[in-house]
Amino acid sequence: MTLRYETDVLVIGSGAAGLASAINLPPHVNVLVISKEDMTAGSTNRAQGGIAAVTDEDDSTDSHYTDTLMAGAGLCDPNAVRFVVQNGASAVNDLIEMGLQFDRQKSELHRTNEGGHSHRRVLHVADATGRAIASTLIEEARNRSSIEFMNDRIAVELITHQADEKAKRVVGAYVYDPNTDRVECIRARSVVLATGGASKVYLYTSNPDTCTGDGIAMAWRAGCRLSNMEFNQFHPTCLYHPEARSFLISEAVRGEGGKLRLPDGSTFMHRFDKRQELASRDIVARAIDYEIKRLGIECVYLDLTDLSTSSIETHFPTILQRLLDIGVDIRKEPIPVVPAAHYTCGGVLVDRHGRTDVDALYAVGEVACTGVHGANRLASNSLLECLVYAKSVAHHIAESLANTLPLESDIKEWDESRVTNSDENVVLTHNWMELRRFMWDYVGIVRTDNRLERAANRINLLKREVHEFYSHYRINSDLIELRNLINVAEAIVRGAQWRKESRGLHYTLDYPEQLRDAQPSIQYPPEDPLDVLQPAVAIVQGT
Repeated sequence: MTLRYETDVLVIGSGAAGLASAINLPPHVNVLVISKEDMTAGSTNRAQGGIAAVTDEDDSTDSHYTDTLMAGAGLCDPNAVRFVVQNGASAVNDLIEMGLQFDRQKSELHRTNEGGHSHRRVLHVADATGRAIASTLIEEARNRSSIEFMNDRIAVELITHQADEKAKRVVGAYVYDPNTDRVECIRARSVVLATGGASKVYLYTSNPDTCTGDGIAMAWRAGCRLSNMEFNQFHPTCLYHPEARSFLISEAVRGEGGKLRLPDGSTFMHRFDKRQELASRDIVARAIDYEIKRLGIECVYLDLTDLSTSSIETHFPTILQRLLDIGVDIRKEPIPVVPAAHYTCGGVLVDRHGRTDVDALYAVGEVACTGVHGANRLASNSLLECLVYAKSVAHHIAESLANTLPLESDIKEWDESRVTNSDENVVLTHNWMELRRFMWDYVGIVRTDNRLERAANRINLLKREVHEFYSHYRINSDLIELRNLINVAEAIVRGAQWRKESRGLHYTLDYPEQLRDAQPSIQYPPEDPLDVLQPAVAIVQGT
């Protein structure tokens, strides 16, 4: 029999977006936060650089606003950007009041610079800012008696109730417990998706294994629109080493003076952008990719040896120690680096309050498309967006719960009566690797129509195989994640095929120019998103 739970608000995800949403809800609201692994396994804990916010009198929100719009290549929502940058200092103050201690230089906050910023405005805790923010939010959440936690749970599907032809409302979620191999049913008056991005759809990524686009896929199947899914940010500098393929080398390294070099020691960024190493991530990533392919080399090198030893040890202790562990002393030798999938700029389309197209369903953080990041995210804006929108989401949920009656609709138990255990999990392993490899080869940093068509054909074949598997066998973690990644991959390819231009993170050799009219892509789900075998008939258009 299916285990059943009930709560006021179900938060799916325990990173900065999920925890901040839970913390900002009033104490009389019961909140259940579920985590895919433990609470420190997500992307927040890995964020090195910091949080961008205007806290210096020589800086301005107008400047931060302009920098964000420039990085976003014409596709940012100006109102959303203004909303975030104007609330940046308040978000930072919230963290400080919770006990977070940002690095200081004497009595002043130490601010570093990163690519695309015109001022030093990135606040940090050495090179482990995400870990410090995660720890602060976890401690704050644990001190709230209204917040409960459930680790080692993978959300399978959102449960919705169709009141009439137009109104659909979320009423909970089915959640899989891999420890007991059982599906649980959680009933909730509101659900917050804070599941992070989908960079695990690519072969090489800086993200943890949990970033499989679960929230994006579940929202799509529940009837929500997706936007700008073709914009996948590749971080320019991921460590290239067999012992640490997913270790990120912070943007702040280049902000403090690190230089990119070819194997012969020569620099090359001056040939691509006048800002050189401080150009935005899309430009730097493409430049590195171009040089690697042009020369047939495995990687380029990020050189910090012009920085003082004390500066490296003070600002980059985590990176220094991690590299020392594998035999690279960054005080004396350069770091081998390659680009890797890093951030999903598109996602579930939401408004300023994080509302989706389904009543009582919210999305916040990397799973959502707020319009802040446009065609390319400005460095260190992601943690800022998380915190600002999480507070807005929480306030709207609190108001909504106060004005609505408890749900009366019942929820069906998870039905396993017509499925069996599988002895063919090798199929999942093969399909998982095939998907990630062809997405890297065909839908990566540089794209063409032919590559996208090849990817689309393979996705259609995988959809059929995985649908057959899902229909006949009991679910497991690999099947849930692969099914979600296929939904995400299809949305990325569809968005890329629709965009007949190169803009921001989407660069295609067939349409190298940028169109004058900037339009976001909006993908409308089919009438029955759960019927994955139907042709991809979703409308993709700009607003």
